[in-house]
Amino acid sequence: MTRFLIRRHHWATLLLGLPLLFTPLTVACRQLNAPASEPPEAVKPTLAGVGIELPTRSDLPVAPNGNHYPLVPAKADNTASLLVSIETALVDSDHDPAEIPLLAHQQQVIYRVLSHNPVLSEAVRNRLPSRWQWVFDQHISARRSFLAMHRGPASTTLPAWRIQAPAPQEDLLKAYRSAADATGIPWEVLAAVNLVETGMGRIDGVSVANAQGPMQFLPTTWAEPGIGRDGDIRDPWDAIHAAARYLVRRGGLNDIRRGLWGYNNSDHYGKAVLHYAALLQREPLTYRGLYNWQIHYAASAGDLWLHEGYAAASPVPVAEHLKRYPHSAPPQPAKPN
Repeated sequence: MTRFLIRRHHWATLLLGLPLLFTPLTVACRQLNAPASEPPEAVKPTLAGVGIELPTRSDLPVAPNGNHYPLVPAKADNTASLLVSIETALVDSDHDPAEIPLLAHQQQVIYRVLSHNPVLSEAVRNRLPSRWQWVFDQHISARRSFLAMHRGPASTTLPAWRIQAPAPQEDLLKAYRSAADATGIPWEVLAAVNLVETGMGRIDGVSVANAQGPMQFLPTTWAEPGIGRDGDIRDPWDAIHAAARYLVRRGGLNDIRRGLWGYNNSDHYGKAVLHYAALLQREPLTYRGLYNWQIHYAASAGDLWLHEGYAAASPVPVAEHLKRYPHSAPPQPAKPN
């Protein structure tokens, strides 16, 4: 496992036992298979820049990059302390950039798990300093808005995607800002759309509606006069600029919610995008964390992590995938010693 100043602490050796791209509380209460792992009360994450303890267990399977699925403490006090350390580090320009990917994935999973657990979520929020409560609210509201779009049983198959490394974060940031300067659509909105559509380009695949590329354009929309402009639907720069032009065409300069409705006919979608955009607007360094979020897929076996290198030419049964990549599943509680 890769190690930096961040240290994963092996809780399982100290304990006898250990007991999820996006919903109102009724949907949030549907618990996916993402149990929390309980750290001992004596162990607290230290301040960012000095070292952050990330919960770990020696029995967890690891991904090809050497990391395991992030664990979330079961107790609100521990989760709140961990979240404060992570949020502080992610917006600290002096924090070691090499640590950001691991911290960002931990942050992502914390919010995904809490979005399904309103009781624990509220308890964690109440323990956060006021500075971080607004940030917490944006993340949880965004997740629940997206979850509200997806009702019904979870899929028993995984999509025919390829998970790849995104374009360099500075290149994407230049594209967002260039498109914003050219059209007036805020760069933060463009980044948020890119995040929720394909994880900023991590997902290489075609949707069930035939949407393609990092900004998920239908070829017919791309071909509209003034949108694609003979660019490459799969090229991040071309796609981001085309998305900005499309949002303008759909009324986004006068009402960004209206523009986003044109992009995806759901109020939930627009709300979620704007929650992430608000985070970026208030603190641009938030971008470092969001850029490093991983791809998770809500499936019948829980909130599965699809690591970089996942590739499927056709839908893959969840059970078959987990036999090959057990690290993809949310960790089960550790067995008592």
